[in-house]
Amino acid sequence: MNFQVKVLLMSFAISIVFALIVIPILKKLKVGQIERDDGPESHLKKQGTPTMGGIILALTLIVSSVLLFFEYKTSEPDIAKRILPLAFVPLGFGLVGLVDDFKKLICKNTKGLKPLYKMIGLLIISVAYTLYLVKYLNIGTDTYIPFLNKYITMPVWLYIPFAIFVLLGATNAVNLTDGIDGLSSSVSTIILTCLVSISIILGIKEITIVGTILIGACLGFLIFNLHPAKVFMGDTGSLLLGGAISGIALYLKMPLMLIIIALVPIIETISVMIQVAHFKRTGNRVFKMAPIHHHFELSGWKEGKIVSIFSLVTLVLCIVGINVI
Repeated sequence: MNFQVKVLLMSFAISIVFALIVIPILKKLKVGQIERDDGPESHLKKQGTPTMGGIILALTLIVSSVLLFFEYKTSEPDIAKRILPLAFVPLGFGLVGLVDDFKKLICKNTKGLKPLYKMIGLLIISVAYTLYLVKYLNIGTDTYIPFLNKYITMPVWLYIPFAIFVLLGATNAVNLTDGIDGLSSSVSTIILTCLVSISIILGIKEITIVGTILIGACLGFLIFNLHPAKVFMGDTGSLLLGGAISGIALYLKMPLMLIIIALVPIIETISVMIQVAHFKRTGNRVFKMAPIHHHFELSGWKEGKIVSIFSLVTLVLCIVGINVI
């Protein structure tokens, strides 16, 4: 059995164990979902469902990363020393989401973490990771251009703000995709699988390890997150996954690949931007509700159908992505 399968099974099992422990605790603490009054009527019955379940993903990533760090510390020290920093971005972003969820759900502050403080937190982590890539790992600023099958070398002064934009943009996109049972976790799992496949092709073992941990964690979480969800990930989980996807893409020097393989989260973001801009200008809405998955839901699509179609579209796009490297 190759090491990827072992890592996947390990993180999958750890994720399930943590879910069985964390979900009852969240129920006991009454950390329940707060549904919008102007949202889809079908969502009102989800009121009170345990959220902040991204803790399950974070704990799985921490435990699995530490175990594998010590596993490779002696045999492959260069790989081992890169495992923990790679986990830094998703865990850092997840921590910002955890603070936001904590203020909303535990402290009963409906506004949560102030947008400015939230952005500052994400920005600090983004800058730290970008400088780690450029200054410490010294991997260069080469960026792969899909379909042209070539790399371009960006000047450092341009690459640093570009990388920060990718981290913040991807995180926000995944966060907006989290609105239907199993949607964000399903789409993110497929995107992560694609990125791990690319890391295997390129022989970047540390990405393969951390990415596979995240895939296993997501699959374990999905058991409890698929419709009807027993737990929601909250900002803790969606920010963590967004950080993971963007952080891995930058490490692989393929952030532009996200335009293809992460098109679904990108469309979710664009739908919100269109809705807000059009409403401010005309007072009318383009979509019945944004992000666009709610538009389909209000058009009569069942949650399972939306998740299936969005996941299949992402799968096809990921196959395309792998074939353009």
